Amino acid sequence: MSGLYSIPVSGQREGHNSFNFEINNKFFDLFKESEIKEGILSVIIEAEKHASHIDLEIIIKGSVRVSCDRCLGMFDYPEECENRLVIRFGEEKEEEEADVITLPRDKNEFDMAQYIYDLINLSLPIKRIHPDDSNGNSTCDPVMLGMLKEHLIDEEIKEDPRWADLKKFMNGN
Repeated sequence: MSGLYSIPVSGQREGHNSFNFEINNKFFDLFKESEIKEGILSVIIEAEKHASHIDLEIIIKGSVRVSCDRCLGMFDYPEECENRLVIRFGEEKEEEEADVITLPRDKNEFDMAQYIYDLINLSLPIKRIHPDDSNGNSTCDPVMLGMLKEHLIDEEIKEDPRWADLKKFMNGN
């Protein structure tokens, strides 16, 4: 990926170490299929190195520009997430534990770019909608909301009697 987001794993002194990365649009350009194209985030990695492994605490704060699922307008979504990762030294093998990576002892650095990218994406909600203003009103594009309202079908859906019988059965009636 890119050495810009790498942390040293060999030659690092045992004990506490700290690494800082600034994430901007160039970071998201590294991921061609990324839904996120813009964002400004700060990544702080607190590392505790031991003889056999490194414990990492990754803290990400900032915002990313995403598309609203309701009106399709772009807005800045505040991002704040934290996760832990353990880098073990030894023979690479299939990982059995989540958030544990095994690196060969002769590896000099570990590129955090993919891991940071995954954390940013996983911390986003499934449904992304413009936040309401201080009065509780939607900040979505009013023109788009008007078009959606025009095409909204208000027909009452009649319940199929077969489903009603099944519901009775499930409710013990």
